[in-house]
Amino acid sequence: MSSETEIRPFRVDMPDEAIADLRRRIAATRWPSRELVDDRSQGVQLATITELARYWAAEYDWRACQAELNALPQFTTEIDGVDIYFIHVKSDHAGALPLIITHGWPGSVIELLGVIGPLTDPAAHGGSAGDAFDLVVPSMPGYGFPASRPRPAGTPAASHERGPS
Repeated sequence: MSSETEIRPFRVDMPDEAIADLRRRIAATRWPSRELVDDRSQGVQLATITELARYWAAEYDWRACQAELNALPQFTTEIDGVDIYFIHVKSDHAGALPLIITHGWPGSVIELLGVIGPLTDPAAHGGSAGDAFDLVVPSMPGYGFPASRPRPAGTPAASHERGPS
C-alpha cells in the first residue's frame, strides 16, 4: 500500500432528477408568517427569502454552473478520513506563487469562481504576470462535493456512506 494520498479527478454531474427534486422541495417549503418589524432585526425578511427561493427553483441555470465548474481542473482526495473536493488551477506564468483560497460558511467554491482568472492570469485582467498564483480552492467538508460530512473519530460510517454493497 502506498503512503501517498491519492488525488482523483472529479467532474460535476447533476442528474436532471436531482435538479427536479430540488425544485420540488423548494416549492414545497412551508413559509413562516411575515416578520413583525420592518427591518432585519428578526432575521432575513420573508419577502427576501421567498424571492431567493423562487430564483433558485425557477431561474438559476444549474447546467451553466455545472459547465463552469467542469471547465476547471477538479479533484477529490482523502485527508484524515474525510473526502475533500478542490479545484486546482495552475498559472501559465512562470514563478506563480501557490495560494489556497477558501470560502466561508455557508458558502461554496462557486462564490470564488470569479477570482480564479484574475489570480492565475493577472496579465489578461490588467495586472502583471509577476502577480500570478497557482490556486487550490477546496470546498469545506460537507459543502458541495463530495456530499459526505466528516464524522467524529471512532464513529462508524452509516450504510449510505459506505458506497454500494
